[in-house]
Amino acid sequence: MAATPKSVEIRAYQVGFGDCFLVSFVYPKDERRHVLVDFGTTELPRGATPSQHLPRIANHIKQVCGGSLAAVVATHRHADHISGFATDGRSGGAGTIIAALKPKLVLQPWTEDPKAARDARTATADSNRSPRSFLGSLNAMHRLAEHAWNVALHPPAAMSAAVAKQLRFLGMDNIRNKSAVGNLIAMGERPGARAVWAHHGSNSGLEKLLPGVTVRVLGPPTLAQSEKIRKMRSSDPDEFWQLLGGDRAMRGMRVAPPQADGRVPAEARWFRDRIASLSAEQLLEIVRVLDDQMNNTSLILLFEVGGKKLLFPGDAQIENWSWALQDAPDHEKTRRLLAGVDFYKVGHHGSRNATPKKLLWENFAKRGKARGRLQTALSTLKGKHGTVAKKTEVPRGTLLKALQSETRLVTTQDYSLASPEPCQKITLRI
Repeated sequence: MAATPKSVEIRAYQVGFGDCFLVSFVYPKDERRHVLVDFGTTELPRGATPSQHLPRIANHIKQVCGGSLAAVVATHRHADHISGFATDGRSGGAGTIIAALKPKLVLQPWTEDPKAARDARTATADSNRSPRSFLGSLNAMHRLAEHAWNVALHPPAAMSAAVAKQLRFLGMDNIRNKSAVGNLIAMGERPGARAVWAHHGSNSGLEKLLPGVTVRVLGPPTLAQSEKIRKMRSSDPDEFWQLLGGDRAMRGMRVAPPQADGRVPAEARWFRDRIASLSAEQLLEIVRVLDDQMNNTSLILLFEVGGKKLLFPGDAQIENWSWALQDAPDHEKTRRLLAGVDFYKVGHHGSRNATPKKLLWENFAKRGKARGRLQTALSTLKGKHGTVAKKTEVPRGTLLKALQSETRLVTTQDYSLASPEPCQKITLRI
């Protein structure tokens, strides 16, 4: 095999609100190495169901790859990035199809190391500043998310339909998907395969599988590198909102179901319903914060090949980005590297704080160029996350406008489910 690819093909799959990208490095004589970056959804476009659509995508990946994957990357554990790796009925067994492609490497962030997770369950006496306590708090988040989801399935009478909808959506995204997580671990433990849990500056393991390609892990940082990933800057209630307390703290956050009218005096019912409504709003805010917190554990990968640079940041948000771009000892070098990015997978489906304006976006030198213009890909579904009134809608209107005017944008929202293939292909010539 030649030392350097002659082109890179990026397939952006239509998964609604989710991510699924197949990156194919094309070498001379049409030899190829394929890397699957994420495979998940929490909401498909109308007319599609996960149990039918996800296997369709998995089989298309199998066809493109010729039955073999070099690597699988799961940027973080949110359902909209890993649900397609599940092997159960809800995914239509799509994960079984992917596992049969026998990836030689499974790359995930350091927070997904199963040995660390097992330690975290028993490390309740550790300092709140320790990695093990942080991992334990991530597990507590999943239990809270499951509670929020169950509340939203049978909401109290005072809970608005809008709040219940948001709780169902965010709760489902944050519930730990045991089937997908288990399949990712099993793929990494397969004989001849390798599992890597990466952090800023660590070895991804991908370079051995991709001749002529350099891969840099820019995030997430470990807690020893930066504690900013403990918090979500725009919402920071009560120092990580007591989730480090685990189940005990969660018990105080439950939304009580409304009592039968006969048990509550008529004059007290209005007050009872207002309390239930307030608790629901508080629960929604907490789930929003934990959703952002999990995004701060996302992998950020920069691929360099033949002078081209491809940036895949998963759902990384500002606290994750700030280490690589502002606080790390090599941050100036990193910013110089990212200035020359040729392809950018838009972070977190186009959310407001996953593409830092000053630290990242304005530093892209190829924005607005007539030749060699920055190529971007956005996988998203409008109307599922945030609100226009609060300027939290995903995708964020101002960012979408900039992507459309300053880059060559490919968005899955423009791609019909009725199309012959479930993806759009972007080709970068080396």
